[in-house]
Amino acid sequence: MSKSILDNLLGSRVRVKLLKLLYRQHPAALPMSELAVRVQEPSFIVRREVLLLQDIKLIRKVRSAKAGQDRYGLNEEFDFFVELRDLILKPSPVETDRLIKRINALGRVKLAVVAGIFVSQPDDTTYETPADLFIVGDDIDRGKLTKFLKSLEADMGTEIRFGVMEKDEFKYRYEMFDRFLRVLLEGPHRKIINKLDM
Repeated sequence: MSKSILDNLLGSRVRVKLLKLLYRQHPAALPMSELAVRVQEPSFIVRREVLLLQDIKLIRKVRSAKAGQDRYGLNEEFDFFVELRDLILKPSPVETDRLIKRINALGRVKLAVVAGIFVSQPDDTTYETPADLFIVGDDIDRGKLTKFLKSLEADMGTEIRFGVMEKDEFKYRYEMFDRFLRVLLEGPHRKIINKLDM
C-alpha cells in the first residue's frame, strides 16, 4: 500500500474511528445517524468522511427497504481490504501511551491489563477473554470512568468489556485463584500499568 493511499485513508482522526467501527461491525452496514452516534462526532463531519471513503470505493452504500435509510458498510473488494483492517485495528504505541495517561487520570491505579480487542487479531476467535480492559486501583472516580469508557468505545469502534477492582479485593481474589482473574491473566494480555510487580 503506497504512502499516498495511507495518508488519504488515515489522514483524519474521525476517518480512523469510522474505519475501526466499520471493520469491527463488518459485514453489517449502518445508517449515517448511527455512525455519527457510535463514533461520537458531529454528523456533518461523519457524512463528509463517509462520502470520501465511498468515492475511493472502500465504503459501499446499501439501499434499505425503508425510504431515507441508506446504510453504509465496507466493500470487501477494496484492493487493500485485509491489509488496511490489520493496520487499523492494531493499536499504535501512541494510542497505548494515550490510553495509559487516561487510565492513570481515573484514580490511584496499580494495575491495568488489556486483552481481547486490544491484543488479538481481528479473525482470532479461539480465545474468549472475560474483559478487554481490567483496572486495579483505589479511589477510582466512577464518573470519570463512565466518560472514559464511552470515549474509548467510540475510539475502538466496539463495546469494551471491562472490570474494576480495588487493590485489596484483587489481592484476595488473586490468592484464591479466582476464575475471572485466572482466565484473564493466563490468556493473551498485556500489562500496560503494573505497580504491583506482577
